[in-house]
Amino acid sequence: MIGYIISALIGAIVALAAYIIIRKQAMNGRRDAILEKAELEAETIKQQKILQAKEKFIQLKAEHDEYVNNKNKQLSERENSIKQKESQVGQQASELGRRQHELDSAKGQLRSQMEKLESKQAEADKLISQANKQLETIAGMTAAEAKNMLVENMKAVARTEAQAYINDTMDDARLNAAKEAKRIVINTIQRTATETAIENAVTTFPIENDEVKGRIIGREGRNIRALEAATGVEIVVDDTPDAIMISAFDPVRREVARLALHQLVIDGRIHPARIEEVVAKVSKQLEDEILETGKRTCIDLGIHGLNIELVKLIGRMKYRSSYGQNLLQHSREVANIAAVMASELGLNPKLAKRAGLLHDIGKVSDEDPDLPHALLGAKLAEQYKERPEIVNAIGAHHEEMEMTSLISPIVLVADAISGARPGARREVIESYMKRLKGMEDLAASYPGVTKSYAIQAGRELRVIVGAEQVSDDEAARLSADIAQRIQDEMTYPGQVKITVIRETRSVAYAK
Repeated sequence: MIGYIISALIGAIVALAAYIIIRKQAMNGRRDAILEKAELEAETIKQQKILQAKEKFIQLKAEHDEYVNNKNKQLSERENSIKQKESQVGQQASELGRRQHELDSAKGQLRSQMEKLESKQAEADKLISQANKQLETIAGMTAAEAKNMLVENMKAVARTEAQAYINDTMDDARLNAAKEAKRIVINTIQRTATETAIENAVTTFPIENDEVKGRIIGREGRNIRALEAATGVEIVVDDTPDAIMISAFDPVRREVARLALHQLVIDGRIHPARIEEVVAKVSKQLEDEILETGKRTCIDLGIHGLNIELVKLIGRMKYRSSYGQNLLQHSREVANIAAVMASELGLNPKLAKRAGLLHDIGKVSDEDPDLPHALLGAKLAEQYKERPEIVNAIGAHHEEMEMTSLISPIVLVADAISGARPGARREVIESYMKRLKGMEDLAASYPGVTKSYAIQAGRELRVIVGAEQVSDDEAARLSADIAQRIQDEMTYPGQVKITVIRETRSVAYAK
């Protein structure tokens, strides 16, 4: 049994060895075949690459030969061109030499001619001198004396002719000036029609019912007092149905009060703190509206490049009046009239229109109130870099400055035309407003006064003082002092009530 197993194992081992040997021989044969095939393919690729390299070499050689031939051809052409230029330069050099020779000969001839001319000039001068001496001997005067006499005679003749021409021109101007001026003024007035509405000092504020009126008045009148103190107007609440009256000579104050009332009524919260908040907000909005009004006016009139401060002053004109005539409307009218008159006279209408619009800016400025408004306006225009012609026209429109430009009399006449329209102005309102403004300025001149308002058509002056600066005793003395000064320095009808208001506030914040 063991012998069979051993025989079987030996047989298996022999079979395995035979399999390994046969497999190894088979693998060697396959490897030789693969190597042989690879060598053949490598040889084929090698031959292909050699052929490609030869073709590329032939192509590059042909291109190089062609490039060399082109360069040789270009060099040959340049060489020929250089030879031609050398030939031309040689010809030009010979030509220049010939011309230089001709020029030298011409210079010699010219020099000889100049010498001859100088000798002849000397002979001529000698002959002229001899002739002048003979003439002086005959006439009995020197050449200088004769020249002076001739000049004086010519001056006298020219002066006589010029004076005759001036006299004729002046006579013609006298005959036609008045007629031409009337024609220009009439045509200008006809071409610039405008409204002639008069400003008043009262604004009506509509309300829905008496309940709203009661809320505006507030408990014991505290709301209406707070509104009057904050805006400087007089709120008139009477039996007029569905309306209350806002009275003030200053249109800006009336407008602030109207807008503040409008917002308070819409909001529904009406109490002193809210009133002050709304008045401050409305005042800021009104400043923005003033600037927008100035910009819109400049755009409407075609005026550009104004300083922003001048634009603001133009916007403020909307809320000012001149003898009852709205100042912005008046200035626009003056600008248009001045432009038309300048065009008729052949002057620059844009300059005239600009000067006409700015001529009354001194009336709305708070600077230097003691200076006449025309001179103050000229000062402001100069400060904001306006042209000298415009500055002079503004300062001279009431003849308070010497006129140095033709635009100045045009603006003066345009201002007079605008103010002289029937119904355009009312002297009483202007004097009334000046009186009220004078009362307010007088009260504001005292130390410790924060605000001063003239109300009730000038029959009452309310003066608000700071509690930290003025005591109760000083407030009483202040009212007496203001009353005495008004009595001594101002003219007014009836009597004026001076009310000094001193208010103490304590404010704290809970955080």
